[in-house]
Amino acid sequence: MQETLTFKLEDFEGPLDLLLYLVGKNKMNLYDVNIMELIDQYTTAIRTLQQNRMDVSSEFIDMAAHLVQMKSALLLPRSPEAERMKAELTGRLIEYSACKEVAAQLGSRARDLYTAVREPMPLVGAAEYTRRHDPNLLVQAWFNLMGRSLRKRKPTQERFEPLVTAPFVSVASRVSHMLRGLLRGSLRKMNQLFSREESRSTNVATFLALLELIRAGRIRVEDNGTLDLDRSHHRRKEGTAHE
Repeated sequence: MQETLTFKLEDFEGPLDLLLYLVGKNKMNLYDVNIMELIDQYTTAIRTLQQNRMDVSSEFIDMAAHLVQMKSALLLPRSPEAERMKAELTGRLIEYSACKEVAAQLGSRARDLYTAVREPMPLVGAAEYTRRHDPNLLVQAWFNLMGRSLRKRKPTQERFEPLVTAPFVSVASRVSHMLRGLLRGSLRKMNQLFSREESRSTNVATFLALLELIRAGRIRVEDNGTLDLDRSHHRRKEGTAHE
């Protein structure tokens, strides 16, 4: 049974810091991390925090969305994209761990140093800035400065309202939807399953449902994208029920 984690995001400098904490808490080898377990614990933690508060930092939510995408890729058999994403995340964690270790060592050295500061030197010459610049460069510099300050602002509730109020779509409901469509004949092609008008939750649940039905042998996907219902599976199921 997975232990319930209790912590505050203020204790972590970013999503990588939280992921590194989970790696250490579960005593994982940083060079051979159990990615699926790590993803499940991270997304569970973020989901729990979103239920209790609205001001979850956007960078933590963005990492959660990236990990959900990675988990979907990892469920595919022999996916090069999944291996690339796994290697990239592992590399980022190793690099972040090394940076934290170096920062801790430098911090301990800095605490033992004596720093002396002299009085500021008097200003020589005119204090007025006399150089001339293209006005467009000054405007661009101002916009860049404002952009950085906006990114550091605390996210408001309105920015996350569409994320936390989005309906949750279960994989089981999409499995039932797909089987009904195949039995009725209204669903024939794989491209009918996904739509830009649907929510991300719906499309992800549909994709996972499709993988589950293929793995269980309930449906087949032809090279041209046609979906076929495995009738023999249903006949075997009905024969077992009669017995």
